[in-house]
Amino acid sequence: MKTDLCNFCLRSGILCPKCQAKLDSGEITKTDLKIAQILQSMEERFPTLQNVYFHKAIETDGILAIIVGKGDVPRMLSYGGKIVKLLSERVGRTIRVLEHGVSDRKFLEDLFAPYEILTINTIWLPDGTTETRVILRRKGRRQPRINIDALKKIAKQLRGMTLRVEFSR
Repeated sequence: MKTDLCNFCLRSGILCPKCQAKLDSGEITKTDLKIAQILQSMEERFPTLQNVYFHKAIETDGILAIIVGKGDVPRMLSYGGKIVKLLSERVGRTIRVLEHGVSDRKFLEDLFAPYEILTINTIWLPDGTTETRVILRRKGRRQPRINIDALKKIAKQLRGMTLRVEFSR
């Protein structure tokens, strides 16, 4: 696995001065460090993880968003989803795997998967701010099983997007 942290620091758990400075400055967090260590420990069992670039991890309301390099989402979801399932068991959170450096539409599709996005609109408010309205296709008659508020917080932290989520009838 590729990351901004040294391999030695991840394996030993002791940070070199360079990685410690990144942690102190807030460039990386303790959550980033923990997830990177878990992913690196899984490399032997899942060789595709060696080609994954791990950028960041954000934790909100029981959901952990893992941001990986462009094109790395299929690698994370390979092995029938075993990587994500094992990671979820280790951290005790629901996992969302998101790509770094993609369009807003692709970001939202990954964020709200498995729901299908029908439309995305930008709403300009009188105070000069904007909101992004996302309309999802409702699957069945039941309420969604995903925590929409947590996903809104993740979008705000990562992209600065204020979301208004609706479901089609």
